[in-house]
Amino acid sequence: MSIVLDRPSATDADRELRADLVGRAAKLVPLLAANAPRSEEDRQVVEENITAIDEAGLLSIMRPKRFGGMETDIRTKLEVSRELARGCGSTSWVTSLMNVCAWFTGLWPAQAQHDVWGEHPNNRVAGVFTPSGTATEVDGGYRVSGRWGWASGSAHSQWALVGIPLTNPDGSPRDQGLVLIPMDQLRVEDTWFVAGMKGTASNTLVAQDVFVPAHRYLSVVQAIQGNPATPFTEERLYRSAFIPVAALILAGPQLGLAQAALDLVIEKAPKRTITYTFYENQVSAPTVQLAVAKAASLVDSAHLHAYRAAAEIDEAAFHDVLPDYDARAKSRMDTGVAVTYAREAIRILVSAHGASSFADASPLQRIWRDSEVASRHAVVHPEISTEIYGKALLGIRGDVSPLV
Repeated sequence: MSIVLDRPSATDADRELRADLVGRAAKLVPLLAANAPRSEEDRQVVEENITAIDEAGLLSIMRPKRFGGMETDIRTKLEVSRELARGCGSTSWVTSLMNVCAWFTGLWPAQAQHDVWGEHPNNRVAGVFTPSGTATEVDGGYRVSGRWGWASGSAHSQWALVGIPLTNPDGSPRDQGLVLIPMDQLRVEDTWFVAGMKGTASNTLVAQDVFVPAHRYLSVVQAIQGNPATPFTEERLYRSAFIPVAALILAGPQLGLAQAALDLVIEKAPKRTITYTFYENQVSAPTVQLAVAKAASLVDSAHLHAYRAAAEIDEAAFHDVLPDYDARAKSRMDTGVAVTYAREAIRILVSAHGASSFADASPLQRIWRDSEVASRHAVVHPEISTEIYGKALLGIRGDVSPLV
């Protein structure tokens, strides 16, 4: 992969660290691929994968340096998750979500961050944005109850962040936020029965009248507006635009799944025939040649859109500038395009490879299922992202979703 698109302010040291971390991820691909069938069967990423990723430092890339993390940029985050997905989509997805939840946690007040990492800096965080809980204000904080699905990474995390609404006494909305809760104060319901990303264990978190101190509340509205609660404003990673980051990180696994499918089809083509034709193998068939070219171009295009969005997010954070609405809408569009192109590339490749793509023994069927499920995450939703961007181009803003 020779796509270079990067932020202008990236230094040689930034690129060297990125290359090192991506290299660490690449070394894990064979292990993740070997364990992928078992992660599916267990409906949870095997612990050997998580341990290996943690030992490689790849679960610390978005944790503050104050707690032993690396505070890498968003481009690095994308490339690491992309590389891991070449081995296992579920593992990459879980890693991506725990990493971005570490980034979210870095937006909280100092005391909340200390609660999570002060004594145990390797703690991991899972999360669900949807404000499906309830919160009652009490002395010193909130009493929180609710159910939150789907909590990717909850099987491997010690903390969770979950969405709640805050209301006025008359019931009208006052704010929407997130609260941090230790996992041992939550119950996990086994609800993740799906066609793809089976290994993510994205189950439902349940809270029943859990007390949450006030300092563990974060206003999503303020975060979207570029006013997070962290006092460490010199840490540029946590100045990154909230929704563009929340959406874009979901593209990383898609990039890796598409690349894995392309690599596999190219590798197998010289050894595969096309039944009921005179072609010696797939390599000699123009239909396969055209399919591979189209898919490769789509994979490249997916990377270009994702990396452009990452470069713009990282550059704005470097200069401590919140991108305006139109720029954020474009970032959502880039994310939707990247995910759509990756999904379409995989669709072309499984057709070119043939019906055996769907054999249980073939990694292609798992790649296809993982992509089809993950690409429909609500925060990505290509059609909604397209509507937001199209309206912004025509001067219509803020009437589709608050998540821009």
